[in-house]
Amino acid sequence: MSGSTGLYIHIPFCLSKCGYCAFNSYPVAAYDPPLYLAALYREIEFWSGRAGDELFDSLFIGGGTPTILLTGELTGLLTLLRKKFVIGEDAEITVETNPNTVDPGKLRELRQFGVNRLSIGIQSFCDSTLQLINRSHSGADGRNAIAMAREAGFANLNLDLIYGLPGQTPASWRETLEEALNLNPEHLAAYQLSIDPGSRFAEQVEGGGLRLPDEEATATMAEQTLAIVSSAGLERYEISNYARLGSRSRHNLIYWHNGSYLGLGAGAVSNWSGLRIRNLADPNHYAKRLLNREPPWQEGEALAREPSFRETVIMGLRLLEGLDLPGLQKRFGIDPEEYYGETLRKLVKRKLLSSKDGRIRLTEAALPFANQVLAELV
Repeated sequence: MSGSTGLYIHIPFCLSKCGYCAFNSYPVAAYDPPLYLAALYREIEFWSGRAGDELFDSLFIGGGTPTILLTGELTGLLTLLRKKFVIGEDAEITVETNPNTVDPGKLRELRQFGVNRLSIGIQSFCDSTLQLINRSHSGADGRNAIAMAREAGFANLNLDLIYGLPGQTPASWRETLEEALNLNPEHLAAYQLSIDPGSRFAEQVEGGGLRLPDEEATATMAEQTLAIVSSAGLERYEISNYARLGSRSRHNLIYWHNGSYLGLGAGAVSNWSGLRIRNLADPNHYAKRLLNREPPWQEGEALAREPSFRETVIMGLRLLEGLDLPGLQKRFGIDPEEYYGETLRKLVKRKLLSSKDGRIRLTEAALPFANQVLAELV
């Protein structure tokens, strides 16, 4: 899987901006999606010649909320991507969506145009929680979207959920989890709320205007997640991600293996031919550059061997299977045990990392505070 190549397309528009969100997304009412798509088409044209006959195993259209676009805009984008890039016959083709931006007709069209995986931003089935975090849909909208997706023929659904939200309790989180699992998703992403700089929640926390569950309640929610999701037959394969057999996210695995991917659209990042390229984040600035026949890049850097090695270690340890040490040494020409030396030995001694049979992985005890452990290896 580490040899796979991914293609990511960013649609930065949403109906509204959620309180916790620090992603590169913007309320659509203030922007011109057709203008943005015209610019995106130019970027696709630019990269299509440079990608050559590279085979893409995964295509992911994310955001934002891609399904905020008109059906014809989405299917036109899919058609162009297939024309300009070599997308594998068995490629995983994912579109992100929020529940109140789809209808039966749109979902049928997406399925007919080759989309075989939907990632639905449910977050919670509790209406009061959804209102507190500024989601524009209801729990009923979430249930309806899943039912419509199944009717349209989607056999691979991911549901995104968040725990540790304002007003949430272990009891209400359990209700959301159980309801999600009763809908039999093939994949579930259950993230702990993070207060990211630039989000509305960050401002409210700083000002004392946002009350979150305490550490004990959040820890209980984390424990519930593992127990309840695992008992439903989904395997935990990454810190926050669970899947049925054969349904792991192919696209995210490319990221976690620090593989090769091309990112197009405002704010998108590419890891391509030894280069890391980041596009301008603002959709209008991005569009203006491209429509003036200028590149939309904000920054680019050649990836030196050691930083790329460390990044691969950090990303790979998010996977419960951990890292293959001989494979890592072959890829970078760096012996991980020699490189990290005493730091690695201390983490193993503290039972935060396990080193066995040529693999290192986070221990079960380390998973609840994985980011702090991984920070020691940066």
